[in-house]
Amino acid sequence: MSGLVHGSEDHKRGFRSIVLFLIWLVIVPAGTLLALGILMLVFWQVPELTIVSGVLTLALVCMLVTGSVLALVFLRREATLSKLQTDFVSKVSHELRTPLTSIRMFVEMLQNTDDPEQVRLCHDVLQKETARLSERIERLLDWGRMEAGRRIYDKRPEPVDAVVRRSLEAFDTATIGRELAVHVEVAPDLPRVLVDREAMTDALVNLLSNAYKYTGEDKQITLRATADHRAVRISVIDNGIGIPAREHRRIFQKFYRADDRLSREVEGSGLGLAIVRHIALAHGGRVELESRRGEGSTFTIVLPRPKASALEAAERESRVAAAR
Repeated sequence: MSGLVHGSEDHKRGFRSIVLFLIWLVIVPAGTLLALGILMLVFWQVPELTIVSGVLTLALVCMLVTGSVLALVFLRREATLSKLQTDFVSKVSHELRTPLTSIRMFVEMLQNTDDPEQVRLCHDVLQKETARLSERIERLLDWGRMEAGRRIYDKRPEPVDAVVRRSLEAFDTATIGRELAVHVEVAPDLPRVLVDREAMTDALVNLLSNAYKYTGEDKQITLRATADHRAVRISVIDNGIGIPAREHRRIFQKFYRADDRLSREVEGSGLGLAIVRHIALAHGGRVELESRRGEGSTFTIVLPRPKASALEAAERESRVAAAR
């Protein structure tokens, strides 16, 4: 909920910005132009003033046009954001209602049956649905903390293979009951990275979940980790529907989802990739995307390769924190 409140505050600030632009770039020049017109009527016989007033009039007209264009741009942006937020609330409500409906239905079934097979089925479904509900709520809370600047990252030296392994375990838990083997390619002798393991796990699970949702029946997903002398790169590669080039920048915006038939049919709040990008930036890195329509996608989290001195300092801080 804090994310929604924060979004509402951003919305209000946006409209205040529009009002300020209107005041300074439209209303103030209009008032000045009116005053100048009055002065011209009173002092028309002064040639120098006529030339100056002509130049000023031209400048003020340009300011009026610029102010009007900027106001329209801001109004369009705010209208788009308002629509995205409305869609977001609708999607979140649906996503929360779906697992709750399943939980209620299977709890009632559990109360009315003694069949061991049905009891086992109910337990499995309840475990899956409660995990899904918890994941949805945690994602909303996490985004709220990020938007408010209250997300704290506990960065420690971590082996890349440990981060990859933890991400796969978390992804397996999130996809319980679904058969899927993720192909893992971790280059040997990778350097350690300075990361918050849980945050990086969340980012990779988001990418793996998207790869799972946006591929067809023959799912081929690869989790790859490589490094060069400047950075460590962790990639999630799929053979899914792909993303048109025009959407590459926009899909990392909050609430945004690609305008695609399959995208509309798949559950999602439009926050997953925004969270991935936020986590990558918080670690001094970035997210890269390679994708074409119908040719799958490759999302890569690029992390800076830390210097030995930075790793040693982080290790000392970790030991001090553990001693406390």
